[in-house]
Amino acid sequence: MKITDLLSAQSVKVGATAASQADAIDQLVALQVAAGNVSDADGYKAGVLAREAEFSTAVGDGIAIPHAKVAAVAKAGLAAMTIPSGVDWNAPDDAPCDLVFAIAAPEGENDVHLEMLAKLSALLMHEDFAAKLRAAKTPEEFLAAIDAAEADRNAAEAAKAEAAAAPKTSDSEWPEVLAITACPTGIAHTYMAAENLEKKAVEMGIKLKAETQGSAGAKNILTADEIAHCKGIVIAADKNVDLSRFDGKPVYSTNVSAGINDPEKLINIILNGEASVQEGKGSESGAAAAAEGDSAWHTIYKHLMNGVSHMLPFVIGGGILTAIAFLVDQPGLGTAAYGSSIPAAALFKTIGGEAFGLMLPILAGYIASSIADRPGLAPGFVGGLFAKAGYDFAYLGTLDATTLVSGGFIAALFAGFAAGYLTLGIEKLSDKYLPSSLEGIKPMLIYPILGTLGIGVVMFALNPIFAAINTALNGFLAGLGTSNIVILGLVLGGMMSVDMGGPFNKAAYVFGTAALDPSSGLGTTGQIIMASVMVGGMVPPLAIALSTTFFKDRWSKSDRNAGLVNYIMGLSFISEGAIPFAAADPGHVLPSCIIGSAIAGGLSAAFGCTSPAPHGGAWVSPVIGNPVMWLVACVIGSVVGCLILSFWKKPLKQED
Repeated sequence: MKITDLLSAQSVKVGATAASQADAIDQLVALQVAAGNVSDADGYKAGVLAREAEFSTAVGDGIAIPHAKVAAVAKAGLAAMTIPSGVDWNAPDDAPCDLVFAIAAPEGENDVHLEMLAKLSALLMHEDFAAKLRAAKTPEEFLAAIDAAEADRNAAEAAKAEAAAAPKTSDSEWPEVLAITACPTGIAHTYMAAENLEKKAVEMGIKLKAETQGSAGAKNILTADEIAHCKGIVIAADKNVDLSRFDGKPVYSTNVSAGINDPEKLINIILNGEASVQEGKGSESGAAAAAEGDSAWHTIYKHLMNGVSHMLPFVIGGGILTAIAFLVDQPGLGTAAYGSSIPAAALFKTIGGEAFGLMLPILAGYIASSIADRPGLAPGFVGGLFAKAGYDFAYLGTLDATTLVSGGFIAALFAGFAAGYLTLGIEKLSDKYLPSSLEGIKPMLIYPILGTLGIGVVMFALNPIFAAINTALNGFLAGLGTSNIVILGLVLGGMMSVDMGGPFNKAAYVFGTAALDPSSGLGTTGQIIMASVMVGGMVPPLAIALSTTFFKDRWSKSDRNAGLVNYIMGLSFISEGAIPFAAADPGHVLPSCIIGSAIAGGLSAAFGCTSPAPHGGAWVSPVIGNPVMWLVACVIGSVVGCLILSFWKKPLKQED
């Protein structure tokens, strides 16, 4: 399939003008509709905006590739625009985008949009090609430039494949450097890094082969013979890559951005013998830890988020099932058995409780796994279990579990990081002191035994400290008067709007979910905290939706259309719906939303609203304690945020 099979003159606009990213997206959606690719413009646009909320599709150098795979797409297709004046797209290099391709792929299609992304990404890495597209005066000239570049690339790929398949008669015919590029979300980066590495290798006069591990699967896979003959391997990836096939070879791991921006440096690290030898650990590359230029805080944050992202499904699934148990157990209302007094309620509560109970071990296990890869997983899980149970050395003398006090969320965090770095230390000591003949049993025997024993002893020793901290914190929270719990709700609600999915938002949310854990001992206070957190996260999209609806003169037509989607996102507790608006105008949007969210969180706490569910927004209001006033708090916070934002922003000159 050719790129121009999916891109017609009808879906190309050259020399366009766009007032904002949202305006550009509106124009791209209109081009897709005009070409017959999209049957539901609003549905396709919602998919594009949802993807942008996850991570900007700008890839740098003035290029953006927004895309969506949704039922609103009738047939796979492309739309393209050149925007000479450029538009802010939250690009990694902060440069405005002036060359934009939009991809539409129908649900059920065999990843055709990924194939298009790969082709486009590779071609757009060539500055002369991008320059020709920017210089095109007509859609036909634009399409001709793509056809010519794609034909040249196909010929080059065919020649490269033929050369790779030909029998090698000397070592000089093998690639000197191999590479793997991978990115879990920004698919384009995978192929851009590979293209830049290969292009730079040609300039340097050496042979390089890059394997891409994108969402469509591994392509251009490195063979055993190529690995045997190469001087070393560059891993430019933002996700873990299996390194077991590179045992005994120099390997250098970094992030995918380095593959795009510093290909010559990476190649020279291999050629100059500066990469360390992979010594048979059968492990994975810890891209998060090895990435160049990461600050200590950023590294810790990524390890933490790896734990949190794996923990959340257990928290959400278990929490909502537990909430349903209380909803269906109306016969037990007001009794000590409320939530499990009838079989149906007991079923939901048992399943939900067991799932929720895995929260701390999962958190600790995946923090440790992020640090030490697979060998850290078992010690991390065990450390999390010990943190939850509160085991200490005094227990060994009595075996009386009733005396144990859980270290809670803080202990689990410590256990995850301690287990990860303890495992890394065990690996280094094993490499230094154990004979190579034991290499094969290290991952399956030595690391699990020593790592699990080590973290167990550490948690036995330190759990009393964490238990004391947890008890003191819980006592403080449980003993808060009305005014103090309101202040806490106000702070947590406001934090949910500071960065909408970033560190502050996640910190507040994790604090709220941890407060729901039965081992926290907070009971009703924990549910008050969770209710404030959830209502605070609902306000930003709702405030923007209200503003775009009732203060139309403050927003462009495209903003007003996009604002409608935020009603659903806000009611569903998806704060990220406000991100495109906050990115376009952070000075007005963020302060307004923070104030509105803080008011909603404080009011929710003041009204004594409780939430046994950690997610769901308005859709779980039947299980909310004092649901009417909780919704009132949400409405008041959203209206306040809307009014501040709307009166703060100046009216625009409307085009229609």
